[in-house]
Amino acid sequence: MATWRYSTMPGGAEAVSSRNAVGRFVDFSHGGGGGRRVIKSDQLMLIRKWQLRPVKRSFSVRNVSSEQQQKVKDLVTQQQESPGSYNPFPPDASSIASSIKYHSEFTPLFSPEKFDPPKAFFATAQSIRDALIINWNATYDYYERLNVKQAYYLSMEFLQGRALLNAIGNLGLTGAYAEALSKLGHNLENIASQEPDAALGNGGLGRLASCFLDSLATLNYPAWGYGLRYRYGLFKQRITKDGQEEVAENWLEMSNPWEIVRNDVAYPIKFYGKVLTDSDGKKHWIGGEDIQAVAYDVPIPGYETKTTINLRLWSTKAPSGDFDLSVFNSGKHTQAAEALYNAEKICYVLYPGDESLEGKILRLKQQYTLCSASLQDIIARFERRSGAKVKWDEFPDKVAVQMNDTHPTLCIPELMRILIDVKGLSWNEAWNITQRTVAYTNHTVLPEALEKWSLELMEKLLPRHMEIIEMVDEELIRTIVSEHGKADSNLLEKKLKQMRILENVELPAAFSDLLVKPKKSPVAVPSDELGESEEEEEAEAEAEAEEEKEEEKLKPAGGKIKSVKEGTQGKKKKIPEPVPEPPKLVRMANLCVVGGHAVNGVAAIHSEIVKDEVFNDFFQLKFWQLWPEKFQNKTNGVTPRRWIRFCNPELSKIITRWTGSEDWVLNTEKLSELRKFADNEDLQIQWRAAKRSNKLKVASLIKERTGYIVSPDSMFDIQVKRIHEYKRQLLNILGIVYRYKKMKEMSASERKKKFVPRVCIFGGKAFATYVQAKRIVKFITDVGATVNHDPDIGDLLKVIFVPDYNVSVAELLIPASELSQHISTAGMEASGTSNMKFAMNGCILIGTLDGANVEIREEVGEENFFLFGAKAHEIAGLRKERAEGKFVPDPRFEEVKKFIKSGVFGSSNYNELLGSLEGNEGFGRADYFLVGKDFPSYIECQEKVDETYKDQKVWTRMSIMNTGGSYNFSSDRTIHEYAREIWNIKPVELP
Repeated sequence: MATWRYSTMPGGAEAVSSRNAVGRFVDFSHGGGGGRRVIKSDQLMLIRKWQLRPVKRSFSVRNVSSEQQQKVKDLVTQQQESPGSYNPFPPDASSIASSIKYHSEFTPLFSPEKFDPPKAFFATAQSIRDALIINWNATYDYYERLNVKQAYYLSMEFLQGRALLNAIGNLGLTGAYAEALSKLGHNLENIASQEPDAALGNGGLGRLASCFLDSLATLNYPAWGYGLRYRYGLFKQRITKDGQEEVAENWLEMSNPWEIVRNDVAYPIKFYGKVLTDSDGKKHWIGGEDIQAVAYDVPIPGYETKTTINLRLWSTKAPSGDFDLSVFNSGKHTQAAEALYNAEKICYVLYPGDESLEGKILRLKQQYTLCSASLQDIIARFERRSGAKVKWDEFPDKVAVQMNDTHPTLCIPELMRILIDVKGLSWNEAWNITQRTVAYTNHTVLPEALEKWSLELMEKLLPRHMEIIEMVDEELIRTIVSEHGKADSNLLEKKLKQMRILENVELPAAFSDLLVKPKKSPVAVPSDELGESEEEEEAEAEAEAEEEKEEEKLKPAGGKIKSVKEGTQGKKKKIPEPVPEPPKLVRMANLCVVGGHAVNGVAAIHSEIVKDEVFNDFFQLKFWQLWPEKFQNKTNGVTPRRWIRFCNPELSKIITRWTGSEDWVLNTEKLSELRKFADNEDLQIQWRAAKRSNKLKVASLIKERTGYIVSPDSMFDIQVKRIHEYKRQLLNILGIVYRYKKMKEMSASERKKKFVPRVCIFGGKAFATYVQAKRIVKFITDVGATVNHDPDIGDLLKVIFVPDYNVSVAELLIPASELSQHISTAGMEASGTSNMKFAMNGCILIGTLDGANVEIREEVGEENFFLFGAKAHEIAGLRKERAEGKFVPDPRFEEVKKFIKSGVFGSSNYNELLGSLEGNEGFGRADYFLVGKDFPSYIECQEKVDETYKDQKVWTRMSIMNTGGSYNFSSDRTIHEYAREIWNIKPVELP
């Protein structure tokens, strides 16, 4: 007998059937639920043929010992072939075509009359999912039986991109699917383009998480990802004459063929309510608002391996009983469904605007939902795998929880709450388990990203968690006092102010006298030395007090009378307005540092800033000697599968040809072999041909998205990333304006001699409420509208803003790029990962010594990187110099601003935008991001770029050296480091 687990719609029962039965029911589920349908024997054989042939492979990553590869034998049986075993024959094109046709007919989402591209995409995706589910189930079952330690990666974002080409590429079926679709009258590339990008992320944070999942699966590490299933994503960006407009994403409008809802995996989530203490001292969180989090699972296949791990996304809903039918029938329809709407809206939008109180509440609900549902699921799995007797002290030996930035910080108090209130552990036991289980990745030094939540809001929304956080804060105070002593009260006060989890909150009662300073002895002053004015002020104050008492006596209930003094003397003495108390806040980053066993930065320079500036007081604590690896560096990485192998097939073929094999896809150190051929003329010719082919694709994209026509013979100069002042898209566009102005001042022959033709491409989203970022988008598009229609300039300069930048657009732009701008203010970019993707694809970077730029420059060679700008250690001094009025702007910078104000780019008012670059102090002014300071070195560096590009042999050599030097920026290397140094997990190869 064999149970066949496969894909399905939810609902139905699992079926067990005989191997030699002709008509049988097949369970299309994973872990519960499942529709039933009859499969004939020939169709069942087709299903089984999806299993791939075994692939023997070896890979090595720098500084990773091969001895860490743990090969685990099946501990249960060595019996007959299971549904998840490999088949020695891969599926052929005819079998795949039959499977696609089968799904178009029997897993229908469209009407049967035609087989157009959208329908063909869904049928193709469902046929691929069949292959994935076999390995997915086998991976899941194997982990269950072996009870290995498993890592769980919690992130508010997973920027997955399209899944179809990645999945068939990892399965080794790209050619077979291309042929199968050709048989059915379709083109693989066209069918793949029908898939919308999953709107589960926005920037580098989410893309990093997705790269990590790919590497975890490829390297056979037991791990899962946890996130939220956003219905409308962040937003879909439209570019109009007024700049950026936001509309809701529609990625789920026609459903998602890759996900499977787990109706049997749902957990209760509570908000508000109150905390009661029973006679035994046990806490009970009761009342409030209750919702449910339901699991949606997405398979993540590894490359050339059977391992297929899981991304579990939570969607929120309220029980049907919360729909008030009687109220609905009375005509109050909105009120009747209010509970349902309040639950569902939690997963509507990624990063809802938090200017309002309602927005803040919704964001906090999102974060808690992610943490609570994920931890309940993790704990349930731990208990199930533990069997009859659960040993909670072994929890950290089986579970590693990684918090991707501060969004999942509530994992710490939530794990404590479950262990203490639900599982009955003591505080010390729960705290020990929590600290050994949880780790934190810091992604930024920007104050707004080091989250702080209103204490009042948290007390109201999560009262039990606030109690736990207060206790953790009290323990931290005790540690700080123990470390620094009480002798120097000023030092102790400073340390407490900087390090406490609770900001602007009085010390707990146990420490109430800790910072009481001795009062100065009063000095006797002779009465004749008292000024007459002082005596009069005292008398006047007493009189006013008496006056207020009289007013209260005369004042009618709820009424108001004129002041006695106001009535008799015509005016009342002005009383100074009280200074508002600073808000009481919960510092989530500080809680992460205290509550976890590891804190890591994401680039070498960033990790030093984390230790020396952001968390320096924590780093210096002798207490951390108990955790010698508390502060670490884990430089980010990107998956070479998606970011070279699949998105740049022409370059991939060249790399394979010149390195002798495809080993580089798993062992990126092989890329370094390209460097010895960097001057080879044949390689350079092939390299330039591949780049031009990719540029032609981007030219088509630009025409389709913007209407502009660009020349593939121009240099493609690209800056694509989230729009933010510190990323300095403004510096880029001001440099372009300067370039345009100089062109206009020259004759046609002078222009042609001086400047290399450029297509300057921007892409990225400005957060909906980030006004200055949206002004930058508007200005870029206005410059483009002028420059691109200037007949004097022609193809010498084009300025393009590609709307709605996402992973799929990146997969076109990055292979075509020749120069990429990573020009953030030094010390402000944690790492960056797009810089790694560009370098891998032979793009030369221009940038500051910030984030991973530092390490990229070291690896590719200083001569193959265009460097400019102030250094990180200089920034504070330069800002101080500006505040003191000592900064003298470069005449060229003033020239550009004056040119913009002349109206050359239309009638829009850019005073607010340019105002941020002017003045010496004030919010939103004084050029905080040092655009003016770095402008001269930036445009001088751009002149070097022009001169270098004119010699295509030199430029191509630099390009090859960038690809050859990017071998150490694979996410495989990063994951090995996390696994070894933070999570303590080992690879598990399925038999």
